[in-house]
Amino acid sequence: MAPDPWLSTYDATYHIAQEIAEKIHERNHYLRNGENPVKINITVRSLMKRLNENIGQLRESLLRSVSTRQITQLEGDRRQNLVDELLTKERQLEISFKSEGTEPDVIRSSLMTGGAAGPSQYNRWVMEEPEETRGLGISEIKQQQQHIIAEQDAGLDALSSILARQKQMGYDIGNELDEQNEIIDDLANLVENTDSKVRNQTRHVKLVDKKSGSCAMLVVIVLLFIAIVVVAVWPSK
Repeated sequence: MAPDPWLSTYDATYHIAQEIAEKIHERNHYLRNGENPVKINITVRSLMKRLNENIGQLRESLLRSVSTRQITQLEGDRRQNLVDELLTKERQLEISFKSEGTEPDVIRSSLMTGGAAGPSQYNRWVMEEPEETRGLGISEIKQQQQHIIAEQDAGLDALSSILARQKQMGYDIGNELDEQNEIIDDLANLVENTDSKVRNQTRHVKLVDKKSGSCAMLVVIVLLFIAIVVVAVWPSK
């Protein structure tokens, strides 16, 4: 399997930092012996420029990998720590290069680790990686990342399913409320129609009662008229 481009760039960048540290140490040795370090200074400046450019590339590439989920957040944090370490190294190298022969022990010890000691000390940062990825190869780390992504996707699917059920429940409740509102409207219309019918019947009863009273009065008047006629006619007989 092809090596991870980011890790390859990181390895090359770390080698540049080591080379700069060695050149600065050599430059300081020249200065202490009264020799001219012009050529070494030019080389150091060129290497410092390459170091800065490589660190910038590492930061941009890491940002893209995290944003596009090509690596896990855990691996992204681990690589960010490596970039931060390089930035610290870069600042220490700049300070040491500008010190013109003064090489503080703390800077020298941090810059000169590795050197001729071989790859084991060069890769000392690998020993600081998290327990989850320690001792794993690139393919194994990739499989672990894919497994974590699959778990995250499964969690998102479950959450999406829950939200879909809640949304459907909301629709069902809304439909039920609409049906209840229709029933209430029908009851209101029924009550209104019944009330109208009651009012009409009440008016009809009053009208009938009024007509009944008028007929009774007419009967009394007729009877009185008959009685008057009878009384008027009776003596003549």
